[in-house]
Amino acid sequence: MSASFPRVRLREPSPELLDLPWELPLEDWPSDSLTFRELPVGPSRHLVRFLAVEGGLVALKEEPIQIAEREYEVLRHLREEAMPAVTPLGIATAPERDAAILVTRYLRSSLQYRLLLGRVPPGPGYLRDQLLDAMAGLLVELHRGGVYWGDCSLANTLFRRDGNKVQAYLVDAETSELHPSLSDGQRAYDLEVLVENVAFGFADLAAMQDRDDLLEDSLVAAESVRDRYRALWEELHAEIEVRAEDRYAMAGRIRRLNDLGFAVDELELEPGRPGRVRVRVAVTNRRFHAAELERLTGLRALEGQARLLLNDLREYGAWLECTEGTALVPRDAAGRWLTEVYRPTLARLAPVIGPGGDSIQAYCDVLETKWLRSEKEKRDIGLRAAVDAYVASGAVGPEISGALTSAP
Repeated sequence: MSASFPRVRLREPSPELLDLPWELPLEDWPSDSLTFRELPVGPSRHLVRFLAVEGGLVALKEEPIQIAEREYEVLRHLREEAMPAVTPLGIATAPERDAAILVTRYLRSSLQYRLLLGRVPPGPGYLRDQLLDAMAGLLVELHRGGVYWGDCSLANTLFRRDGNKVQAYLVDAETSELHPSLSDGQRAYDLEVLVENVAFGFADLAAMQDRDDLLEDSLVAAESVRDRYRALWEELHAEIEVRAEDRYAMAGRIRRLNDLGFAVDELELEPGRPGRVRVRVAVTNRRFHAAELERLTGLRALEGQARLLLNDLREYGAWLECTEGTALVPRDAAGRWLTEVYRPTLARLAPVIGPGGDSIQAYCDVLETKWLRSEKEKRDIGLRAAVDAYVASGAVGPEISGALTSAP
């Protein structure tokens, strides 16, 4: 091994990754023997290349060692804590030229904000609101985990459609810091950076679309991120006081958190004013419905996807009990749903999804199409008709096919 060979750390040391030319600057990696993909990237001070390997696509970014090592450690922490971020695979450092190559797994089915919002007409709308909620939710999750982002922006985020919502993922942690917890001042500053950068991103998009009339609206939309963040933060950290015998109010607090996707880690009750108790709830990460779906069916889905699938599963279970006149335990209902509904529907969708498509999201799109068209026609159109409509649309999301804008 050459003395100039860099120090390499790989979390998934496959022979293919081990065989890469780590000793070379990233721009000198040979395109004739390696399969690079041209993918859109946001503004970056550093070279980013995408490489096809046996396990899929990986992103390679070359940057100074100190920055790369800090980013690698932050991404490792986010991965260990199951926070929404790209997965770090390794890092190679070459001290003689103060350069490091950071390797992350490419986030499948992800989009940059320009491509995501390019799916719908410019300006206000359902998808933009979902994106703003996703940005606020991502920052809340990071701050709860003691992560100070430092450069929160649309350009440093990737988005995935998640059922009838959007999920945001941190993709650039160059300026991030890890702390046991964040002060109110740190959170406030990070939030102001996000508001400013979202305004810049939306204004930049409006300029690209030659829509100067949307600039003022872009500022208003960016300001709403602050309110969305604060509302979610307060909901997660609220302490309520209820009558000692009011178990329904206590359960309601848990249900509201579960509805937001958060599982409860601990419920703490303390004496309050005479005859009343204070209720504190500690929550874990945002995978309540995803964990329940996996427990019942073995399917691994995003949180928003899991919520839609669980609703569909429970509706089918209720229909079976009604038509067959017998009670079903949840696991039996889940097995029937998988065999009689979910898998046959995916089989019908397979030709239009393609081998690299997100089959779970496609099923969710069918459910959304069914709900929206049923609302429009004032009747339940049924799953088969929804599949037909989804396929006829070219297997695009309902926000593109027009279902969202045409539904009352």
